[in-house]
Amino acid sequence: MRHRLRLPLFALVLTCAVLVGTAATAQAPLNPSVIFEGPGERTPLTHWLLRNDPSARGLALGWQRSCSGTGVTVPNTIDTHDYAGAAGTRNYAGSVAWYCTRFQAPRAGTYALSFESANFRAQVFIDGHDAGSHIGSYLPFEARSSLAAGAHTVVVRIDWRHPNEASQLGFHRTWFNWGGLNGEVSVRPIGASELSQPSLHTTLAGAGANVTVGVLVTNHGPSRTITPEGSLADGAQTITLPFAPLTLAHGRSVTDTAMVHVSQPALWSPSSPSLYEMTLSVPGESSYTARVGLRQISERSGHLLLNGRPILLRGASIQADALGHGDSLTVSDDERIVAELKAIGANAARSQHPIDPILLERLDAAGIMLWQGVGPVEGAGNWYSNTPQLDASAEQQARTAVIAERLHPSVFAWNLVNEVAENGRNGYEVAYVQTLAHWVHKTDPGRLVGVDVWGDHPPAQPGALYADVDAVAETDYSGWYDSPQDSPSQLAALLRSRLRAMDSTFAGKVLVISEFGAESNNLNPAGSPGSYSYQSRILTAHIAAYREDPHLSAMLIWCLRDYPLVPTFEGGSIKAELPNLKLIEGINQKGLFTYSGHPKPAAAVVARLFHALPAG
Repeated sequence: MRHRLRLPLFALVLTCAVLVGTAATAQAPLNPSVIFEGPGERTPLTHWLLRNDPSARGLALGWQRSCSGTGVTVPNTIDTHDYAGAAGTRNYAGSVAWYCTRFQAPRAGTYALSFESANFRAQVFIDGHDAGSHIGSYLPFEARSSLAAGAHTVVVRIDWRHPNEASQLGFHRTWFNWGGLNGEVSVRPIGASELSQPSLHTTLAGAGANVTVGVLVTNHGPSRTITPEGSLADGAQTITLPFAPLTLAHGRSVTDTAMVHVSQPALWSPSSPSLYEMTLSVPGESSYTARVGLRQISERSGHLLLNGRPILLRGASIQADALGHGDSLTVSDDERIVAELKAIGANAARSQHPIDPILLERLDAAGIMLWQGVGPVEGAGNWYSNTPQLDASAEQQARTAVIAERLHPSVFAWNLVNEVAENGRNGYEVAYVQTLAHWVHKTDPGRLVGVDVWGDHPPAQPGALYADVDAVAETDYSGWYDSPQDSPSQLAALLRSRLRAMDSTFAGKVLVISEFGAESNNLNPAGSPGSYSYQSRILTAHIAAYREDPHLSAMLIWCLRDYPLVPTFEGGSIKAELPNLKLIEGINQKGLFTYSGHPKPAAAVVARLFHALPAG
């Protein structure tokens, strides 16, 4: 058996034997993937055995050469219940666990195993032999192996210990440190050709649209000419994509491009999220399918335009976390997140990290536009990627996320940094933003490049970090971390003052408020900070100020639903301002919904206010 490590545009890739068939341990047929987008002939690998290794002795005991444990379904988070108290502290600190499965390879050949996510360190063994490793989470990675026909064993060791060390590697988390194979794993055979990394760009042209579709074509066969085929289908309408023939030597990869004019297109928008089914293929060898939206994102004089018209976005940040499932979201979890966004009248959302393609596809179908964070998620004012190696890794994280998500019409901006202070912490952060902004504008011109500014520490004058950025977001916790004792009139004046400063500092940029809100529960007296009524009052004041600012393009509440983070979290700096404030330890309670999904009073208040804004 030969193992071949392939490094496409992924920072850290593992090699793993991939075997097509039914898991010998489960003897159940494999279900089709619930992710629509992707290459053809792939099958999800859902049935695994799991055993915990809290003392990290599995390697010494030879677990890489065996397959036993308790049956689980992947995606899987290993311990989804302990997130508070002493047990939560132990779970957050991380542990080691092992996944394994057995499959039959029906014939000899090359197979690809695709992971949507694993946290944090994954080490893979094939038939007892070390086959490679991967670090990181919420980023897809792929493994390839040349396999003989017959049975093989795949074992994956997951190590999510030492979250502080992970931060120093550029994988900082501001949410709970869940461990596991927390994304779909699928397998597919590799044919004589391969289609990957598709892209789509739409520009309006009169009553029609010019559409450019690109796809990377790889020749695994002998030197020859390959002509991809493609189409966009919407009901009875089918548009052929005219790709050019490519003459490729064995092992060569070239991006092929098709350009077509679509008359009277069904344009995608929040009010009408029309989707086309895109099919790409080399008949008899390879294929790729996705649901895509034809829409144009642009900006004019600092205003966000969708399909040539100004749009005001409103919504909330989403955290990939669900009670009882951790960050291994089910289809029902994804649908509930979308339903909660629709319930508050949202037409937009924000995510700090790349999100699962299942949820992305549901945001596409629902017409929810997404401010998508890519690259490292740093703490406010921090930047950990302070060596050439870490800077390169940060850039690769962002590139991987962009390539994985760029077919989704819901994504309107790539946010490169989270809560940057002033003009960046150092030259590494500035260089990262400049390099990625240039790359995104070149490879994905149909979206905005954004950065998120720590609202308490904006620059006096924007420096080089902002030069090539299209959109700037600021956090604004006026009435919570800032001046929580202010009267309503004082709060209104503070909000207007901060908006005027933002409008002046970043004149000409698309402006977004990316975070605002307040913690809330039923432990604090009505009307006081931390109560449900106080949260409603703060959100009402912010939305009133934002809707009156003609320069603002989006307002995004933090956050849609409560979620666990560090178990010792007690509210952060707010406790210095309000020592008598009562919060539930270990939970971020700024959500409009509780962690269990119950709406707080603020959800109805926000829904009324959002529905009163201009339709998008």
